[in-house]
Amino acid sequence: MKQNTHKQNYQIVVEYDGSKFVGWQIQKNGKSIQGEIQKAIKKVFGIHFKDNITGSGRTDAGVHALGQSANFFIYGGINPNRKKEILNRWNFLLEKKGISLLSIKTRNKNFNARRSAKERIYLYKIINRSSSLTLDKNRVWHVRKKLNVKEMKKGAKLLIGTHDFSTYRASSCTAKSPIRTIKKISIKKERNGKISIRFISKSFLQKQVRSMVGCLKFLGEGKWDITKFKKSLKSKKRSLCAPPAPACGLYLEKVKY
Repeated sequence: MKQNTHKQNYQIVVEYDGSKFVGWQIQKNGKSIQGEIQKAIKKVFGIHFKDNITGSGRTDAGVHALGQSANFFIYGGINPNRKKEILNRWNFLLEKKGISLLSIKTRNKNFNARRSAKERIYLYKIINRSSSLTLDKNRVWHVRKKLNVKEMKKGAKLLIGTHDFSTYRASSCTAKSPIRTIKKISIKKERNGKISIRFISKSFLQKQVRSMVGCLKFLGEGKWDITKFKKSLKSKKRSLCAPPAPACGLYLEKVKY
């Protein structure tokens, strides 16, 4: 069977429960979301799919996604009339793994899920109550000590804008520069002790969001005051960062292009 040499680029939007995976990226030490999706694509398209899929960014082990974005090429393309059928076949293969492909879109050859992204939105979920978790286990950070959301909002304001975020950068981070610009942070307190924190930026450093949440939690608990929070940020020292928030509360919510 002769392979068509024309490659068509496609973008998919992916939802997943990251609690059973080593993260987005393929690794030798366990199952990855990228690896499972590639298996499903290859099962349907065989030799017509050869390249790896490209994600908008790596999510660490245990981190979830409501709208991860990825792109890949298919030799010969997909019949436009069969897109829905193909998506259903992929989802049938991925359903039990905790992965859902929400949509598929044809893109031009220059589109790259990572490099073309203009904005990434991360959501961090906290449940602040003394009672144990039942429905939200492995989906949120359970904080028992009462948090002062007003103080957390003061700290969040200091993080907005362009800064050297070395304090919040993992030692394994491979980014060339620690300088990032955070466009917006919103903290919303809901009923039943639920607290949602949204971060919007073009890009983030490895473990940056979880590290910032960890510091905001220290502020909310009264372990730090706003002066100490500011000192931690300005120090550019990882050693002065609070323990990062657990992966289970973090969601890649949306990627804008």
